[in-house]
Amino acid sequence: MLSQLLDITIIGGGPAGLYTAFYAGLRGMKVRIIEYQDKLGGKVNLYPEKIVWDIGGIAPKPAGEIVDDMITQGLTFEPEVHLSEKVMNITKKEEQLFEVATDQNTYLSKSVIIAIGSGIISPMKLAIEGAERYEVANLHYVVPSLSRFKDRRVLISGGGNAAVDWAYAIAPFAAHVSILCRKDDFKGHEEMVRKLDDRGVEKIMSHSIHSLQAEGDAIESVIIQHCRTREPREIAVDDVIINHGFHMESDLLDQCDIKLERKDNFYIKGHADSSTQVPGVYAVGDILSHDSKVQLMAGCFHDAANAANLAKTYIDPTASEAGTVSSHNEVFKEKNEELLSNML
Repeated sequence: MLSQLLDITIIGGGPAGLYTAFYAGLRGMKVRIIEYQDKLGGKVNLYPEKIVWDIGGIAPKPAGEIVDDMITQGLTFEPEVHLSEKVMNITKKEEQLFEVATDQNTYLSKSVIIAIGSGIISPMKLAIEGAERYEVANLHYVVPSLSRFKDRRVLISGGGNAAVDWAYAIAPFAAHVSILCRKDDFKGHEEMVRKLDDRGVEKIMSHSIHSLQAEGDAIESVIIQHCRTREPREIAVDDVIINHGFHMESDLLDQCDIKLERKDNFYIKGHADSSTQVPGVYAVGDILSHDSKVQLMAGCFHDAANAANLAKTYIDPTASEAGTVSSHNEVFKEKNEELLSNML
């Protein structure tokens, strides 16, 4: 079924996509967001209680709060939002007419902005038959809340930065935290690995999970095994957290009808103004690569404003090249009055 023709279709509902929706709405364009996951916010949802320090002008605060703020801002101008849909193809039919096909619908758009981050991200699951049955109870692939582990025995499998950070953050709440990795040492930042000792985290090197011992739908203990000697050891647990990395899928860019220049067979090789080789198609956030790229969340907001401005002039060549700043923009007059009245 073909949809209504809108000005912009944004593929991806993470930080870059949300700010693009806001800025495009500010410029008076009709916008839709298509997001593969069942909620907006992108990969920031993977670490909701991690403190984010490096967004300009924003004091350090938990990522979950930043996601909430970004969603509120991104929905300011009421974009059309489609969750749990996978974009399968982008076709340019003619100037100012694109078809964006998902696994459920086909959407018409005058321009397209690709904001898919590092692609569709899915955690690598524990390679033990039947492990999925414990995911409801106490087998985790993300850490939604540190308090969830209060006074519990937690085993974390993974040797990278995320696993080490989780162990460090959970330790003050948990009764005991163990972290194991297959290598002879952890790959996480050296200082963070050292700090695990300060919080009493048990570090287990050269081991991997061999099997799970359960009662009903919950894991009660884990059999780990030394990677060389194969000697087993049983660890009693209340929770198991797996951080073995993520699958990053970019099939859309590999298979879609429009052909974009790529870097490292993954990223879109575009320009500092967020344009690509295809007129009317723009890229923002982590998926965009160019020589001046800033690999910070703050950088995606710059990309988003550029892309929205270019989309505006692509659709209407007589439009101004940039939007009016919020302190002088009439579109915020009514909203400002409402906010001020709530403060009184």
